[in-house]
Amino acid sequence: MVLTAVDDPEASTQIWKLCKERRIPANIADVPPECDFYFGSTHRDGPLQVMVSTNGKGPRYANIMRRSIAANLPTNAGGGIEKVGKLREMLRKIAPRPEEGPKRMSWMIKVSDAYSLDDLCSMTEDEMARLLEFYGPNEAPTLESIKALNNN
Repeated sequence: MVLTAVDDPEASTQIWKLCKERRIPANIADVPPECDFYFGSTHRDGPLQVMVSTNGKGPRYANIMRRSIAANLPTNAGGGIEKVGKLREMLRKIAPRPEEGPKRMSWMIKVSDAYSLDDLCSMTEDEMARLLEFYGPNEAPTLESIKALNNN
């Protein structure tokens, strides 16, 4: 990967051509047609990463848009994604075989559609374990149902 930011258009183009000959990705600063990739404005919240790029057309606007997107994300987005990751990890332990992949995916979609980020953030590992009992019958009961079962 090559990055250049020299104030010499001819040298920049020469570097870009050499990179093309050698099949090396290049980013020639301020010359979008000579860029194989661009940098973006990035927001991170734990495992969540959002990147906005204008492909070199307006970097400042990428930053403005990224801040706007970040400001409108749920405050617990990263935490909810962490919990989804933990649930998936637990699910892979009870259904580890590759041929179970489609069913695992289908069930996780069902759970993701049924549970809000707030629900996921509030779940304990015991509640997740209880939820996993519904993987076999392919059900996604409400969090209230799971909590009631845990209280019995």
